[in-house]
Amino acid sequence: MSAPKIVEGVFAINKPKSISSAQVLRDVQLAFDPSNLFAPWLHAERTRRGKEPGSQRQRRKNKRVQVKVGHGGTLDPMATGVLIVGVGQGTKHLQSFLGCTKTYEATVLFGAATDTYDVLGKILSKAPYAHLTRAVVEEALNKFRGPIKQRPPLYSALRMDGKRLYEYAREGKEIPREIEERPVTTESLEIREWLPGGSHKYVWPEGEAAQEEKDVAHKVLQLGAPLRYAENEAQGANSPSDANDSHGKKRRRDSKAEDDELVTTNPAAKRQEMSPEPVMSGALPDDPEVNEEGPGPALDLAGGTQTSLKEEQHEDEGPPAAKLSMTVTSGFYVRSLCHDLGQAVGSLGIMSELVRTRQAGFLLGRNVLEYEDLSKGEHVWAPKVEHMLNEWKKKLTSRLDDERPTGEEPGQTA
Repeated sequence: MSAPKIVEGVFAINKPKSISSAQVLRDVQLAFDPSNLFAPWLHAERTRRGKEPGSQRQRRKNKRVQVKVGHGGTLDPMATGVLIVGVGQGTKHLQSFLGCTKTYEATVLFGAATDTYDVLGKILSKAPYAHLTRAVVEEALNKFRGPIKQRPPLYSALRMDGKRLYEYAREGKEIPREIEERPVTTESLEIREWLPGGSHKYVWPEGEAAQEEKDVAHKVLQLGAPLRYAENEAQGANSPSDANDSHGKKRRRDSKAEDDELVTTNPAAKRQEMSPEPVMSGALPDDPEVNEEGPGPALDLAGGTQTSLKEEQHEDEGPPAAKLSMTVTSGFYVRSLCHDLGQAVGSLGIMSELVRTRQAGFLLGRNVLEYEDLSKGEHVWAPKVEHMLNEWKKKLTSRLDDERPTGEEPGQTA
């Protein structure tokens, strides 16, 4: 009688909105642990651990044997779509997925900026948007195609001096130095749909950042002075490029994916003269460019006599939005793109929706498990997961055979 088949490898699941990637893994593990499909894997793991030296067993923090799972690239809680999951030995192959290209569909909502660059954050500022058209945004997208330099948002998992950036943000602390720009490539970037104001469901968040939070944001985002829009709107203000720096510091970057240690070799270097082009993922503009036909009421982040966010009213039907489709390389932040695009069109922008539709060979709607299947029982999810794991294993074996030196037998290893 043959031994029970051990199933392991890599598959993908459609992450739902409002839960973390880590929570998805916990839910996957909760379904897999008591299942018949993974009983042979658990049995083999218990046997292997039973053969370990006693000292090694004692060092294990978690004595409970569970199906080993991990993911190949996190998604923001508000995002949905392809989340690659490794099972058992498949977790050793997850690193290869961190460096692959990914395809996203995102919605950018214009006219506001938040501390997180998305609708889950607190509003730092608002800007005019009545001058925006599809043609204006289409033209600005050219700045973001191909190889670019992009600065990750403060609310990210990247590390600086051993501490994650989002931890500085949550504690209201200034980061030790500015966040470095990173080279990324946008292989394709298009507008899928233009949504005029009043024609869509997307809205700015209601929460406004406290003054001390705005002060920290100014320093973190390298703002030289608090934003003051009202003074120059009647005459037309400077463009966003006039308010941004071109950061001339010589830098090096640790190449770890997801957990980068941000470093700089010359933190005391002076900034060079301002660039004529908007800086990728840079500061909010001091004086965003506005069209004479449509400047809205302004916000003075420093306090004073300007209108507050709660009192501010627009006579139009609200800000426009744009649905974007893009294929990008590893390390790309869609939130940063939305933030930067808002500046590039003389306004501000936040990410309102995000779907990862493809990562490597996993395509939403084709070979991705629906998250809801986990709650429908093993008879629903098990055949799908087993099929995906087997397909991945076949492709891996085929690739390894193709890479094998001439004359070496299939399955032979050095």
